[in-house]
Amino acid sequence: MAGSVGLALCGQTLVVRGGSRFLATSTASSDDDSLFIYDCSAAEKKSQENKGEDAPLDQGSGVILASTFSKSGSYFALTDDSKRLILFRTKPWQCLSVRTVARRCTALTFIASEEKVLVADKSGDVYSFSVLEPHGCGHLELGHLSMLLDVAVSPDDRFILTADRDEKIRVSWAAAPHSIESFCLGHTEFVSRISVVPTQPGLLLSSSGDSTLRLWEYRSGRQLHCCHLASLQELVDPQAPQRFAASRIAFWCQENCVALLCDGTPVVYIFQLDAHRQQLVYKQQLALQHQVWDVAFEETQGLWVLQDCQEAPLVLYRPVGGQWQSVPESAVLKKISGVLRGNWAMLEGRRAAGLREELDEHFPRCLRGTRRTVVLGAPWCQHCTVLEVMVSAGWVSPARNPGSAGADANFSSLYKATFDNMTSYLKKKEERVQQQLEKKQRRRSPPPGPNGQAKKMRPGEAALSC
Repeated sequence: MAGSVGLALCGQTLVVRGGSRFLATSTASSDDDSLFIYDCSAAEKKSQENKGEDAPLDQGSGVILASTFSKSGSYFALTDDSKRLILFRTKPWQCLSVRTVARRCTALTFIASEEKVLVADKSGDVYSFSVLEPHGCGHLELGHLSMLLDVAVSPDDRFILTADRDEKIRVSWAAAPHSIESFCLGHTEFVSRISVVPTQPGLLLSSSGDSTLRLWEYRSGRQLHCCHLASLQELVDPQAPQRFAASRIAFWCQENCVALLCDGTPVVYIFQLDAHRQQLVYKQQLALQHQVWDVAFEETQGLWVLQDCQEAPLVLYRPVGGQWQSVPESAVLKKISGVLRGNWAMLEGRRAAGLREELDEHFPRCLRGTRRTVVLGAPWCQHCTVLEVMVSAGWVSPARNPGSAGADANFSSLYKATFDNMTSYLKKKEERVQQQLEKKQRRRSPPPGPNGQAKKMRPGEAALSC
């Protein structure tokens, strides 16, 4: 989601992004000092040719919203909050084009042939941009009536899979996106992530704000298995929040392992896909001491974990005797960690940018806010304290240190809002009924007169009281 720190791996190329910048380096050898750094805030600004009618010109700050590699790793693409799609060639690193998109994007992916990149946005549309013609305009492929959170493509490029805020996963034909093959229905909250299983092209993994990880046969829309993550979390920490969404699904082809990272929890869940029985088998939880920003598998190394710790920003896990364990710091790990420490301001800068975005989204939801000022370049509700705004926006929990901002702010505003207006209504109704009964009782039993005798009623009062 928008504005989060991210980690991407393809082959032996590792990319870490934060704020408006990303850096790319190699995991091949400690002697390889190649480093590429790109700052989106310094990229060229273009007029919005593809701007929607309801989307005003947005200068933005260049904060990276989403990024991805192509299948071979030859290309890398990202989108930022200035509504731009930036395409790179990775061998060697070179910026090929800067194109404008209609609205701020939430996810993007390359098709398997690497001829196009698909971009999903907040309005529910998916646009395709040519890779072979890096300066070509975007083409509208399909649309939802709800905000899109993720997009994926089948390995044979026949289907486009989209996940939206309204609990749906839609499978559309790529050649004719208006033709829908199926829906994968079952989630009860927004679908945060989807991922086609590389070793089983007909299977799909999905995660949601309902705290579940599900396995689908996506062409038929049939659910094969469902894992309830809240029950797994209770085994480790009974006080942990019962509602959380996955911010990353990573798959390791060597042993059919699935790594799942959830927002608000410094835990990585490890599952194994049993292809024969078509179900997910829970294996292990990797508990870390710091907030986990992102995870990614490297086929030859293992699981890389990017965390909020300047001393040890990266941790590498490998399976040892059936259990995943962190490996001692190698020369390659030392080299990459040193590069991240030298560019730590890039990751820290993401927090300020993310806070501005969360405060901007908070104000319309604050029922008490009537005025606002500008703090950190964002609207600020004068009726809420700093911590109150951050808690309300989901940036921190009441028990968490506000300085340790994680990646869990991105899904807080997507949950269904529930309003209990029946309790107060029934209470007021009961009070009204009780008052009416008391009035009737007083009329039937008039108060005694001055001599202790009941007050005589006038001839017309009896008829009026009936």
